[in-house]
Amino acid sequence: MSAITALTLTDKAWQEISLHAIETFPEECCGVILYSGKTDEVRRCGNIQNALHALDAGSYPRDATIAYAMDPKEIDSIIQEAEAAGASIKAFYHSHPNHEAYFSQEDKAFASPFGEPSYPESAQIVISIYDRVVKRIAAYVWAQDKKDFVEIPVRKL
Repeated sequence: MSAITALTLTDKAWQEISLHAIETFPEECCGVILYSGKTDEVRRCGNIQNALHALDAGSYPRDATIAYAMDPKEIDSIIQEAEAAGASIKAFYHSHPNHEAYFSQEDKAFASPFGEPSYPESAQIVISIYDRVVKRIAAYVWAQDKKDFVEIPVRKL
């Protein structure tokens, strides 16, 4: 089973990721939630999926309305800053515009590019948003015994 059995977000973090999903609709948003032992800090990332699609539609057939890609340099910078500040990566998040908050095969591939997650202690949050209204926020974590991601309860403080 997973070490994380439930995910709690501060009300501020919940509101920030919801607002990010609303502002980027109808495209997917993406980002990271850091935890410093006191509070959650939301760090938005740009979704470079449209740029990748424009560059090579054969390799990147989906656009940002149904896919996301975090800029590797941006995510590396966020991770380095977090480590330097003694913060940990609590969760990665992204939205599903006009779709449910499920953890897709593409989401699994992004979270675990080599078969197991790059950050097994971090949750994966999916925000379901329809017509700029957040319908559900779901969290998924790596379950070592299942070798897969499983949904866990997510709530706000």
